[in-house]
Amino acid sequence: MELKDKVVIVTGSGKNIGKLYAERFAEKGAKVTVCDIVDCTETEKTIKSMGGEVLSLKTDITSEKDTVEMAKKTVERFGRIDILVNNAAIWGGMALKPFYETSVEEWDKMMAVNLKGMFLCCKAVFPYMKKQQRGKIVNIASVAFIFAPPFTLPYNTSKGGVVVLTRTMARELGEFNINVNCVAPGLVLNEPSKGQIPEEEFKRDISTRSLKRAQEPDDLVGTVMFLSSEESDFVTGQTIVVDGGSLMH
Repeated sequence: MELKDKVVIVTGSGKNIGKLYAERFAEKGAKVTVCDIVDCTETEKTIKSMGGEVLSLKTDITSEKDTVEMAKKTVERFGRIDILVNNAAIWGGMALKPFYETSVEEWDKMMAVNLKGMFLCCKAVFPYMKKQQRGKIVNIASVAFIFAPPFTLPYNTSKGGVVVLTRTMARELGEFNINVNCVAPGLVLNEPSKGQIPEEEFKRDISTRSLKRAQEPDDLVGTVMFLSSEESDFVTGQTIVVDGGSLMH
């Protein structure tokens, strides 16, 4: 999967899985824009320490102005945009509650970050990808769109929206040779999930999998890289579940 000198934007790359994606792209020789509403200094330092080219931006993906600037500054620095990984989302810290106890403010915030933000990022990079008649967009959803666990209605709904957004955009952007695909992770053993999910739930989740172990952040990297590379040039509009064989989708 040749990614050397490709220009990739990874949203939500200040920490956690987004940081890992950005670092793995840099290891493959890609030029990376790291952006997040939190500070990306650590990600930037790591990439520079391995000799990679990196642009660090503070970006609120719910702001059209910020996302337009994200795309513009990436092109000013690297000359093009080959890949967008829409990773930024809200998950950790989300209150688990019945839908009828969910406030309008909680609903709106989830939709603004997880769905509107993705729409704005795609809209921002599209003119550049259209001009070069090529591009890869990889959206991160969740198996929650299939499993629909209780007490997380706003999150589940937002991730279901990501899948529909992916399919519709794939239909619309195919004529410009732009691939749009989606990765749906299972329950990942990382800091946000460990702070959110009881230990017994992780054990139950492992028991439902064909591969009987916890899902680590690194388990997602290969699929994201595949969908970002030329190896997936005839794949678009697809949602790939990566959960160790719990849900067969």
